[in-house]
Amino acid sequence: MRTVLLLAAAALSVQANSFYLTVAGLGGEPDYEQRFTAWAGDMKKALAGEAGAKVEVLTGKDATKANIQAKLAGFASQAKADDTLAVFFIGHGTFDDIDYKLNIPGQDISASELADALNKIPARQLVVIGTSASGGAIEKLQKDKRTVITATKAGTEKNATVFARFWVEAFRDPAADTDKNQTLTALEVYKYARLKTKDYFDTQKRLATEHSMLEDTGKGDGENDPSVANGQGLLAGRFPLLHLGSAATVAATPAKQALLKKKDDLETSIDELKYKKASMDTPAYTKQMQQLLLELAKVQASLDQ
Repeated sequence: MRTVLLLAAAALSVQANSFYLTVAGLGGEPDYEQRFTAWAGDMKKALAGEAGAKVEVLTGKDATKANIQAKLAGFASQAKADDTLAVFFIGHGTFDDIDYKLNIPGQDISASELADALNKIPARQLVVIGTSASGGAIEKLQKDKRTVITATKAGTEKNATVFARFWVEAFRDPAADTDKNQTLTALEVYKYARLKTKDYFDTQKRLATEHSMLEDTGKGDGENDPSVANGQGLLAGRFPLLHLGSAATVAATPAKQALLKKKDDLETSIDELKYKKASMDTPAYTKQMQQLLLELAKVQASLDQ
């Protein structure tokens, strides 16, 4: 009996853990600031019930380079090789033909600096950069046993992105679990967000200004549609992000479903209004945007109850 208990204790002591860090960078405008912060909050709520998870979120004035590096250094001191680390970046980014940078309060953090910090963490890794120009980060971040996902295919796609919105949405939509095994993987979430982004531009009858990429071989430029044929996606398909249950329960509640649908409609309306900004009078644009943001805040408050 004593031997059995010792073996059980040993098994528990080496149980794999999951580490998550979500960073919402600068928005530049009130609507972006509000939505970036809300998406980061949604990620935190979705992951809060995950067994063995250590969930960290940095938003607003706290999303500094020093704080990002400190969080990653903390993970480096705790994580083991069989653990998983998932890092999500939401916001705006830039690329100067040499390095990608995430726009945050104070000094921006570059892809090279992120790579330096991540290279010190022994866990299996997923890095998701859902910002403009994020494709410029792939070269610096790609590494064996690391999955890198970007909202754009290159640093030259500089428009504000919608990929992050649909990435977050996947965590509350049971349809994202395509194989219905109650485990949401990085590949499933990527494919969900990719298709939702494509549908968004098709529905709005607009030329797509972003083309997401997934790189998990450690030696390629990535693929928009990872498959067996192009060799991308194998690692991502084995990277668990969320074991469903609590998220599915929320999404299955009729009252919550209606609120989530309303939130999605409002965010689409905000995006549509931003496209019309150049052709509108500033007072009219400001008034409509304020009304939409107020309604979005009310819906978010109801979802948070």
